Amino acid sequence: MIRFAAAVALLALPALVYPQALDGALKRIRDTKTVTIAYRTDAVPFSFNDDKRQPTGYTVDLCKRIAASLEQQLKIQGLKVNWMAATSANRIELVAKKQADMECGATTATLSRMEQVDFSSVVFIDGTGVLVRTDSGVKAFAELGGKRVAVIAGTTNEKALNETLKKRLVSATVVTVKNREEGLAALEGGKVDGFASDKLLIMGLAGKVKNAQAYTMLPEDLSFEPLAIVLPRGDAGLRLAVNRALAQIYRSPGIVEVFGNWFGALGNPTPLLEAIYILGAIPE
Repeated sequence: MIRFAAAVALLALPALVYPQALDGALKRIRDTKTVTIAYRTDAVPFSFNDDKRQPTGYTVDLCKRIAASLEQQLKIQGLKVNWMAATSANRIELVAKKQADMECGATTATLSRMEQVDFSSVVFIDGTGVLVRTDSGVKAFAELGGKRVAVIAGTTNEKALNETLKKRLVSATVVTVKNREEGLAALEGGKVDGFASDKLLIMGLAGKVKNAQAYTMLPEDLSFEPLAIVLPRGDAGLRLAVNRALAQIYRSPGIVEVFGNWFGALGNPTPLLEAIYILGAIPE
């Protein structure tokens, strides 16, 4: 973490607030002193409910800091955050229909999704992986031939799994599930031989299995998953305000704290993630 902290210190600058024309979501947020943030309740460690049923996680922590920055940027006091529970199925729709001002979870920014919504600067990098039972003897993706692999329907993971199976000529049966809990239960119950999802989200499920040592993550990365905050399409003012907030966070020790709280046990950020933080620290 020392190298990471040093890089952040070099970027640190006073947080400056610049005036901007208010319209769209920003005007409503200022007038109502309320921002509505959708969040995933099942995307550990990025976004989930804690023991008190309160939103928490890496991306949620970033969004709490973004809300504090919006309060400063809009020069208001007492900005209320209205947290709205979302699922993998409706997270995009909630923002597209402007029922939520943003979604803070583990959502991959893709070009096809940009036809419906916009995205903030990237907040994390992950990849699709496949979890298998250790006693299955499967040690590589190519050995999934003839096996059944679960994946959440409608996700970028499903697309990555199908494309990789086709590209590598592996004949496996894809079984779609509604959420990670259902996929993990299918794997535990022997209904499927593998479960594909974001690698860190799979790791976040470790505490929900009876014996974590009974499962193995295959070494291959099936996709590149740039995670970002979902924003309404065409609202340039809100996107600028959110990216300004992220830039302030990335230029401050705050990003070291947030990363350390959720991923410190894994060591330093990867060189790619460090680059994301540096590139996201956009100057004023």
